[in-house]
Amino acid sequence: MSLPVRLAPSLRRISVIALVLSAACICAAPASADTINWKPCKEAEKGLECARVQVPLNWSEIAGPKITLAVIRRPASEPAQRIGSLFFNFGGPGASGVGTVKATGPQLDKIGDGRFDVISWDPRGTGESTHISCFANKEEEAKFWGVYTVPISNAEWKQRMPQAIAYAKRCTKRNRTLLRYDSTADTVRDMDHLRELLGEPKLNYRGISYGTFLGQTYANLFPDEVRAMVLDANLNPFEFTKAVVNSMASSNADTDLVMRKFAQLCAEAGPQRCALANGGSPQKRLNRLVAQLKRGPIPAPKADPPKLTYSDLLIRVFIGQAGPAEWPQLASELDEAARGDGSSIAMFGQSFGSALTASLNAAVGLQCADKPVPPKLGSSDWPQVLRTLTKVSVWNGPFNDWLLWAPCSAWTVAAVNRYTGPWNADTPNPVLVIGTRYDPRTNYGASVLVSKTLKNATLLTHEGYGHTSDADPSACVERDVARYLTTLKTPPNGAVCQSDREPFDPDFGEPLP
Repeated sequence: MSLPVRLAPSLRRISVIALVLSAACICAAPASADTINWKPCKEAEKGLECARVQVPLNWSEIAGPKITLAVIRRPASEPAQRIGSLFFNFGGPGASGVGTVKATGPQLDKIGDGRFDVISWDPRGTGESTHISCFANKEEEAKFWGVYTVPISNAEWKQRMPQAIAYAKRCTKRNRTLLRYDSTADTVRDMDHLRELLGEPKLNYRGISYGTFLGQTYANLFPDEVRAMVLDANLNPFEFTKAVVNSMASSNADTDLVMRKFAQLCAEAGPQRCALANGGSPQKRLNRLVAQLKRGPIPAPKADPPKLTYSDLLIRVFIGQAGPAEWPQLASELDEAARGDGSSIAMFGQSFGSALTASLNAAVGLQCADKPVPPKLGSSDWPQVLRTLTKVSVWNGPFNDWLLWAPCSAWTVAAVNRYTGPWNADTPNPVLVIGTRYDPRTNYGASVLVSKTLKNATLLTHEGYGHTSDADPSACVERDVARYLTTLKTPPNGAVCQSDREPFDPDFGEPLP
């Protein structure tokens, strides 16, 4: 799973949650004009342009019902040297392209040396576009979920699984028409249509996390339309399209390795830079905390309720693991909990729950869309999936099991146009594939696989930590990406870029002198 998405330190303040969703509309309307009617964005950085573009609900029925896409553009900062438009997808699935460009436009502009218009959109099913809406309002949603927790034991699963089934039924009933046409292949056709409306002869694209699957799908459906494509933190397309359990197991293959590296780097940094190194081995202290929470909650006097649960810990680690810039804060909170006060982590989990559930509408729908409708499962099947995913990752397995597998296990709507391969397209120019060595959300091996599966691709290894190369800045990666986008020259296949600084460095995220 790639939700939430983490970007570069300069971008990481952006919300990692998809926009809170409102009511969707699928309506009959005239076809889109052959240009985009840009207008200044409201309440945004000066110079940003927004538009609403109608596209067919089903691209096989051009004259049929339409849906609306929210689109945004940030004109190139070097217009005299402009090359074209550079499309971005920020993963999730379900992250808002419009919101991300509004929040981080200048940083996105630098990726292409200011020579591209930055283009993004809220993909169908998400954000300000025609979107999935599983509840009539926020109050109904809050009442349905209550306090969001991750079930851990078989007994908890047996008690909570009806809620996941009810959620799936609610979402599919309210959005059945849209969900039939909400696969990545449908979004790819939307993106290609936007490219045509912009008058771009070829696509320039950068996708991170789930955005790499969107890019892979585009490259295989429209290989001749690719000029430049950067795929950073890749999903394994073979596993992603089989079933949610396969997708989760593949993506989380390196999670526990990354958490061991977190503890090792903390020990090397010492207690002045990493609080968890106070009082002994960080790994042993973390292990003891986990064992204690598996037995039951510990006090959290500042929280409401005043207790820290194992569920709270899993949520906090899932959010904190993605970006090394946050590791010192995470280590400090873990140190407090190891000393007997779980307040900081408990309060985080309690406050994050409502934002997490708001993001599920789009995330679940888009995850389920690219998989076949699953067979009906019985109660005996649920613990087995929990064991399978926990064996892959003790940290992310239970979290993703409940977050995505549980509702998708009861999904009943088949996506009409979902694409399942082949994945070995031969594009005119090489695709630049970037894999971060220690990525807790999309394992490094998937990027290696994608680089070998595509017939014309170059692998750039980012010797760093976190989810996507943005999370652990590397001037080397930034240089190679900018050069590729502007000149189409790739680094040598198998090239390695080091991060600028180690995690727990007090100057982490700052430019090198």
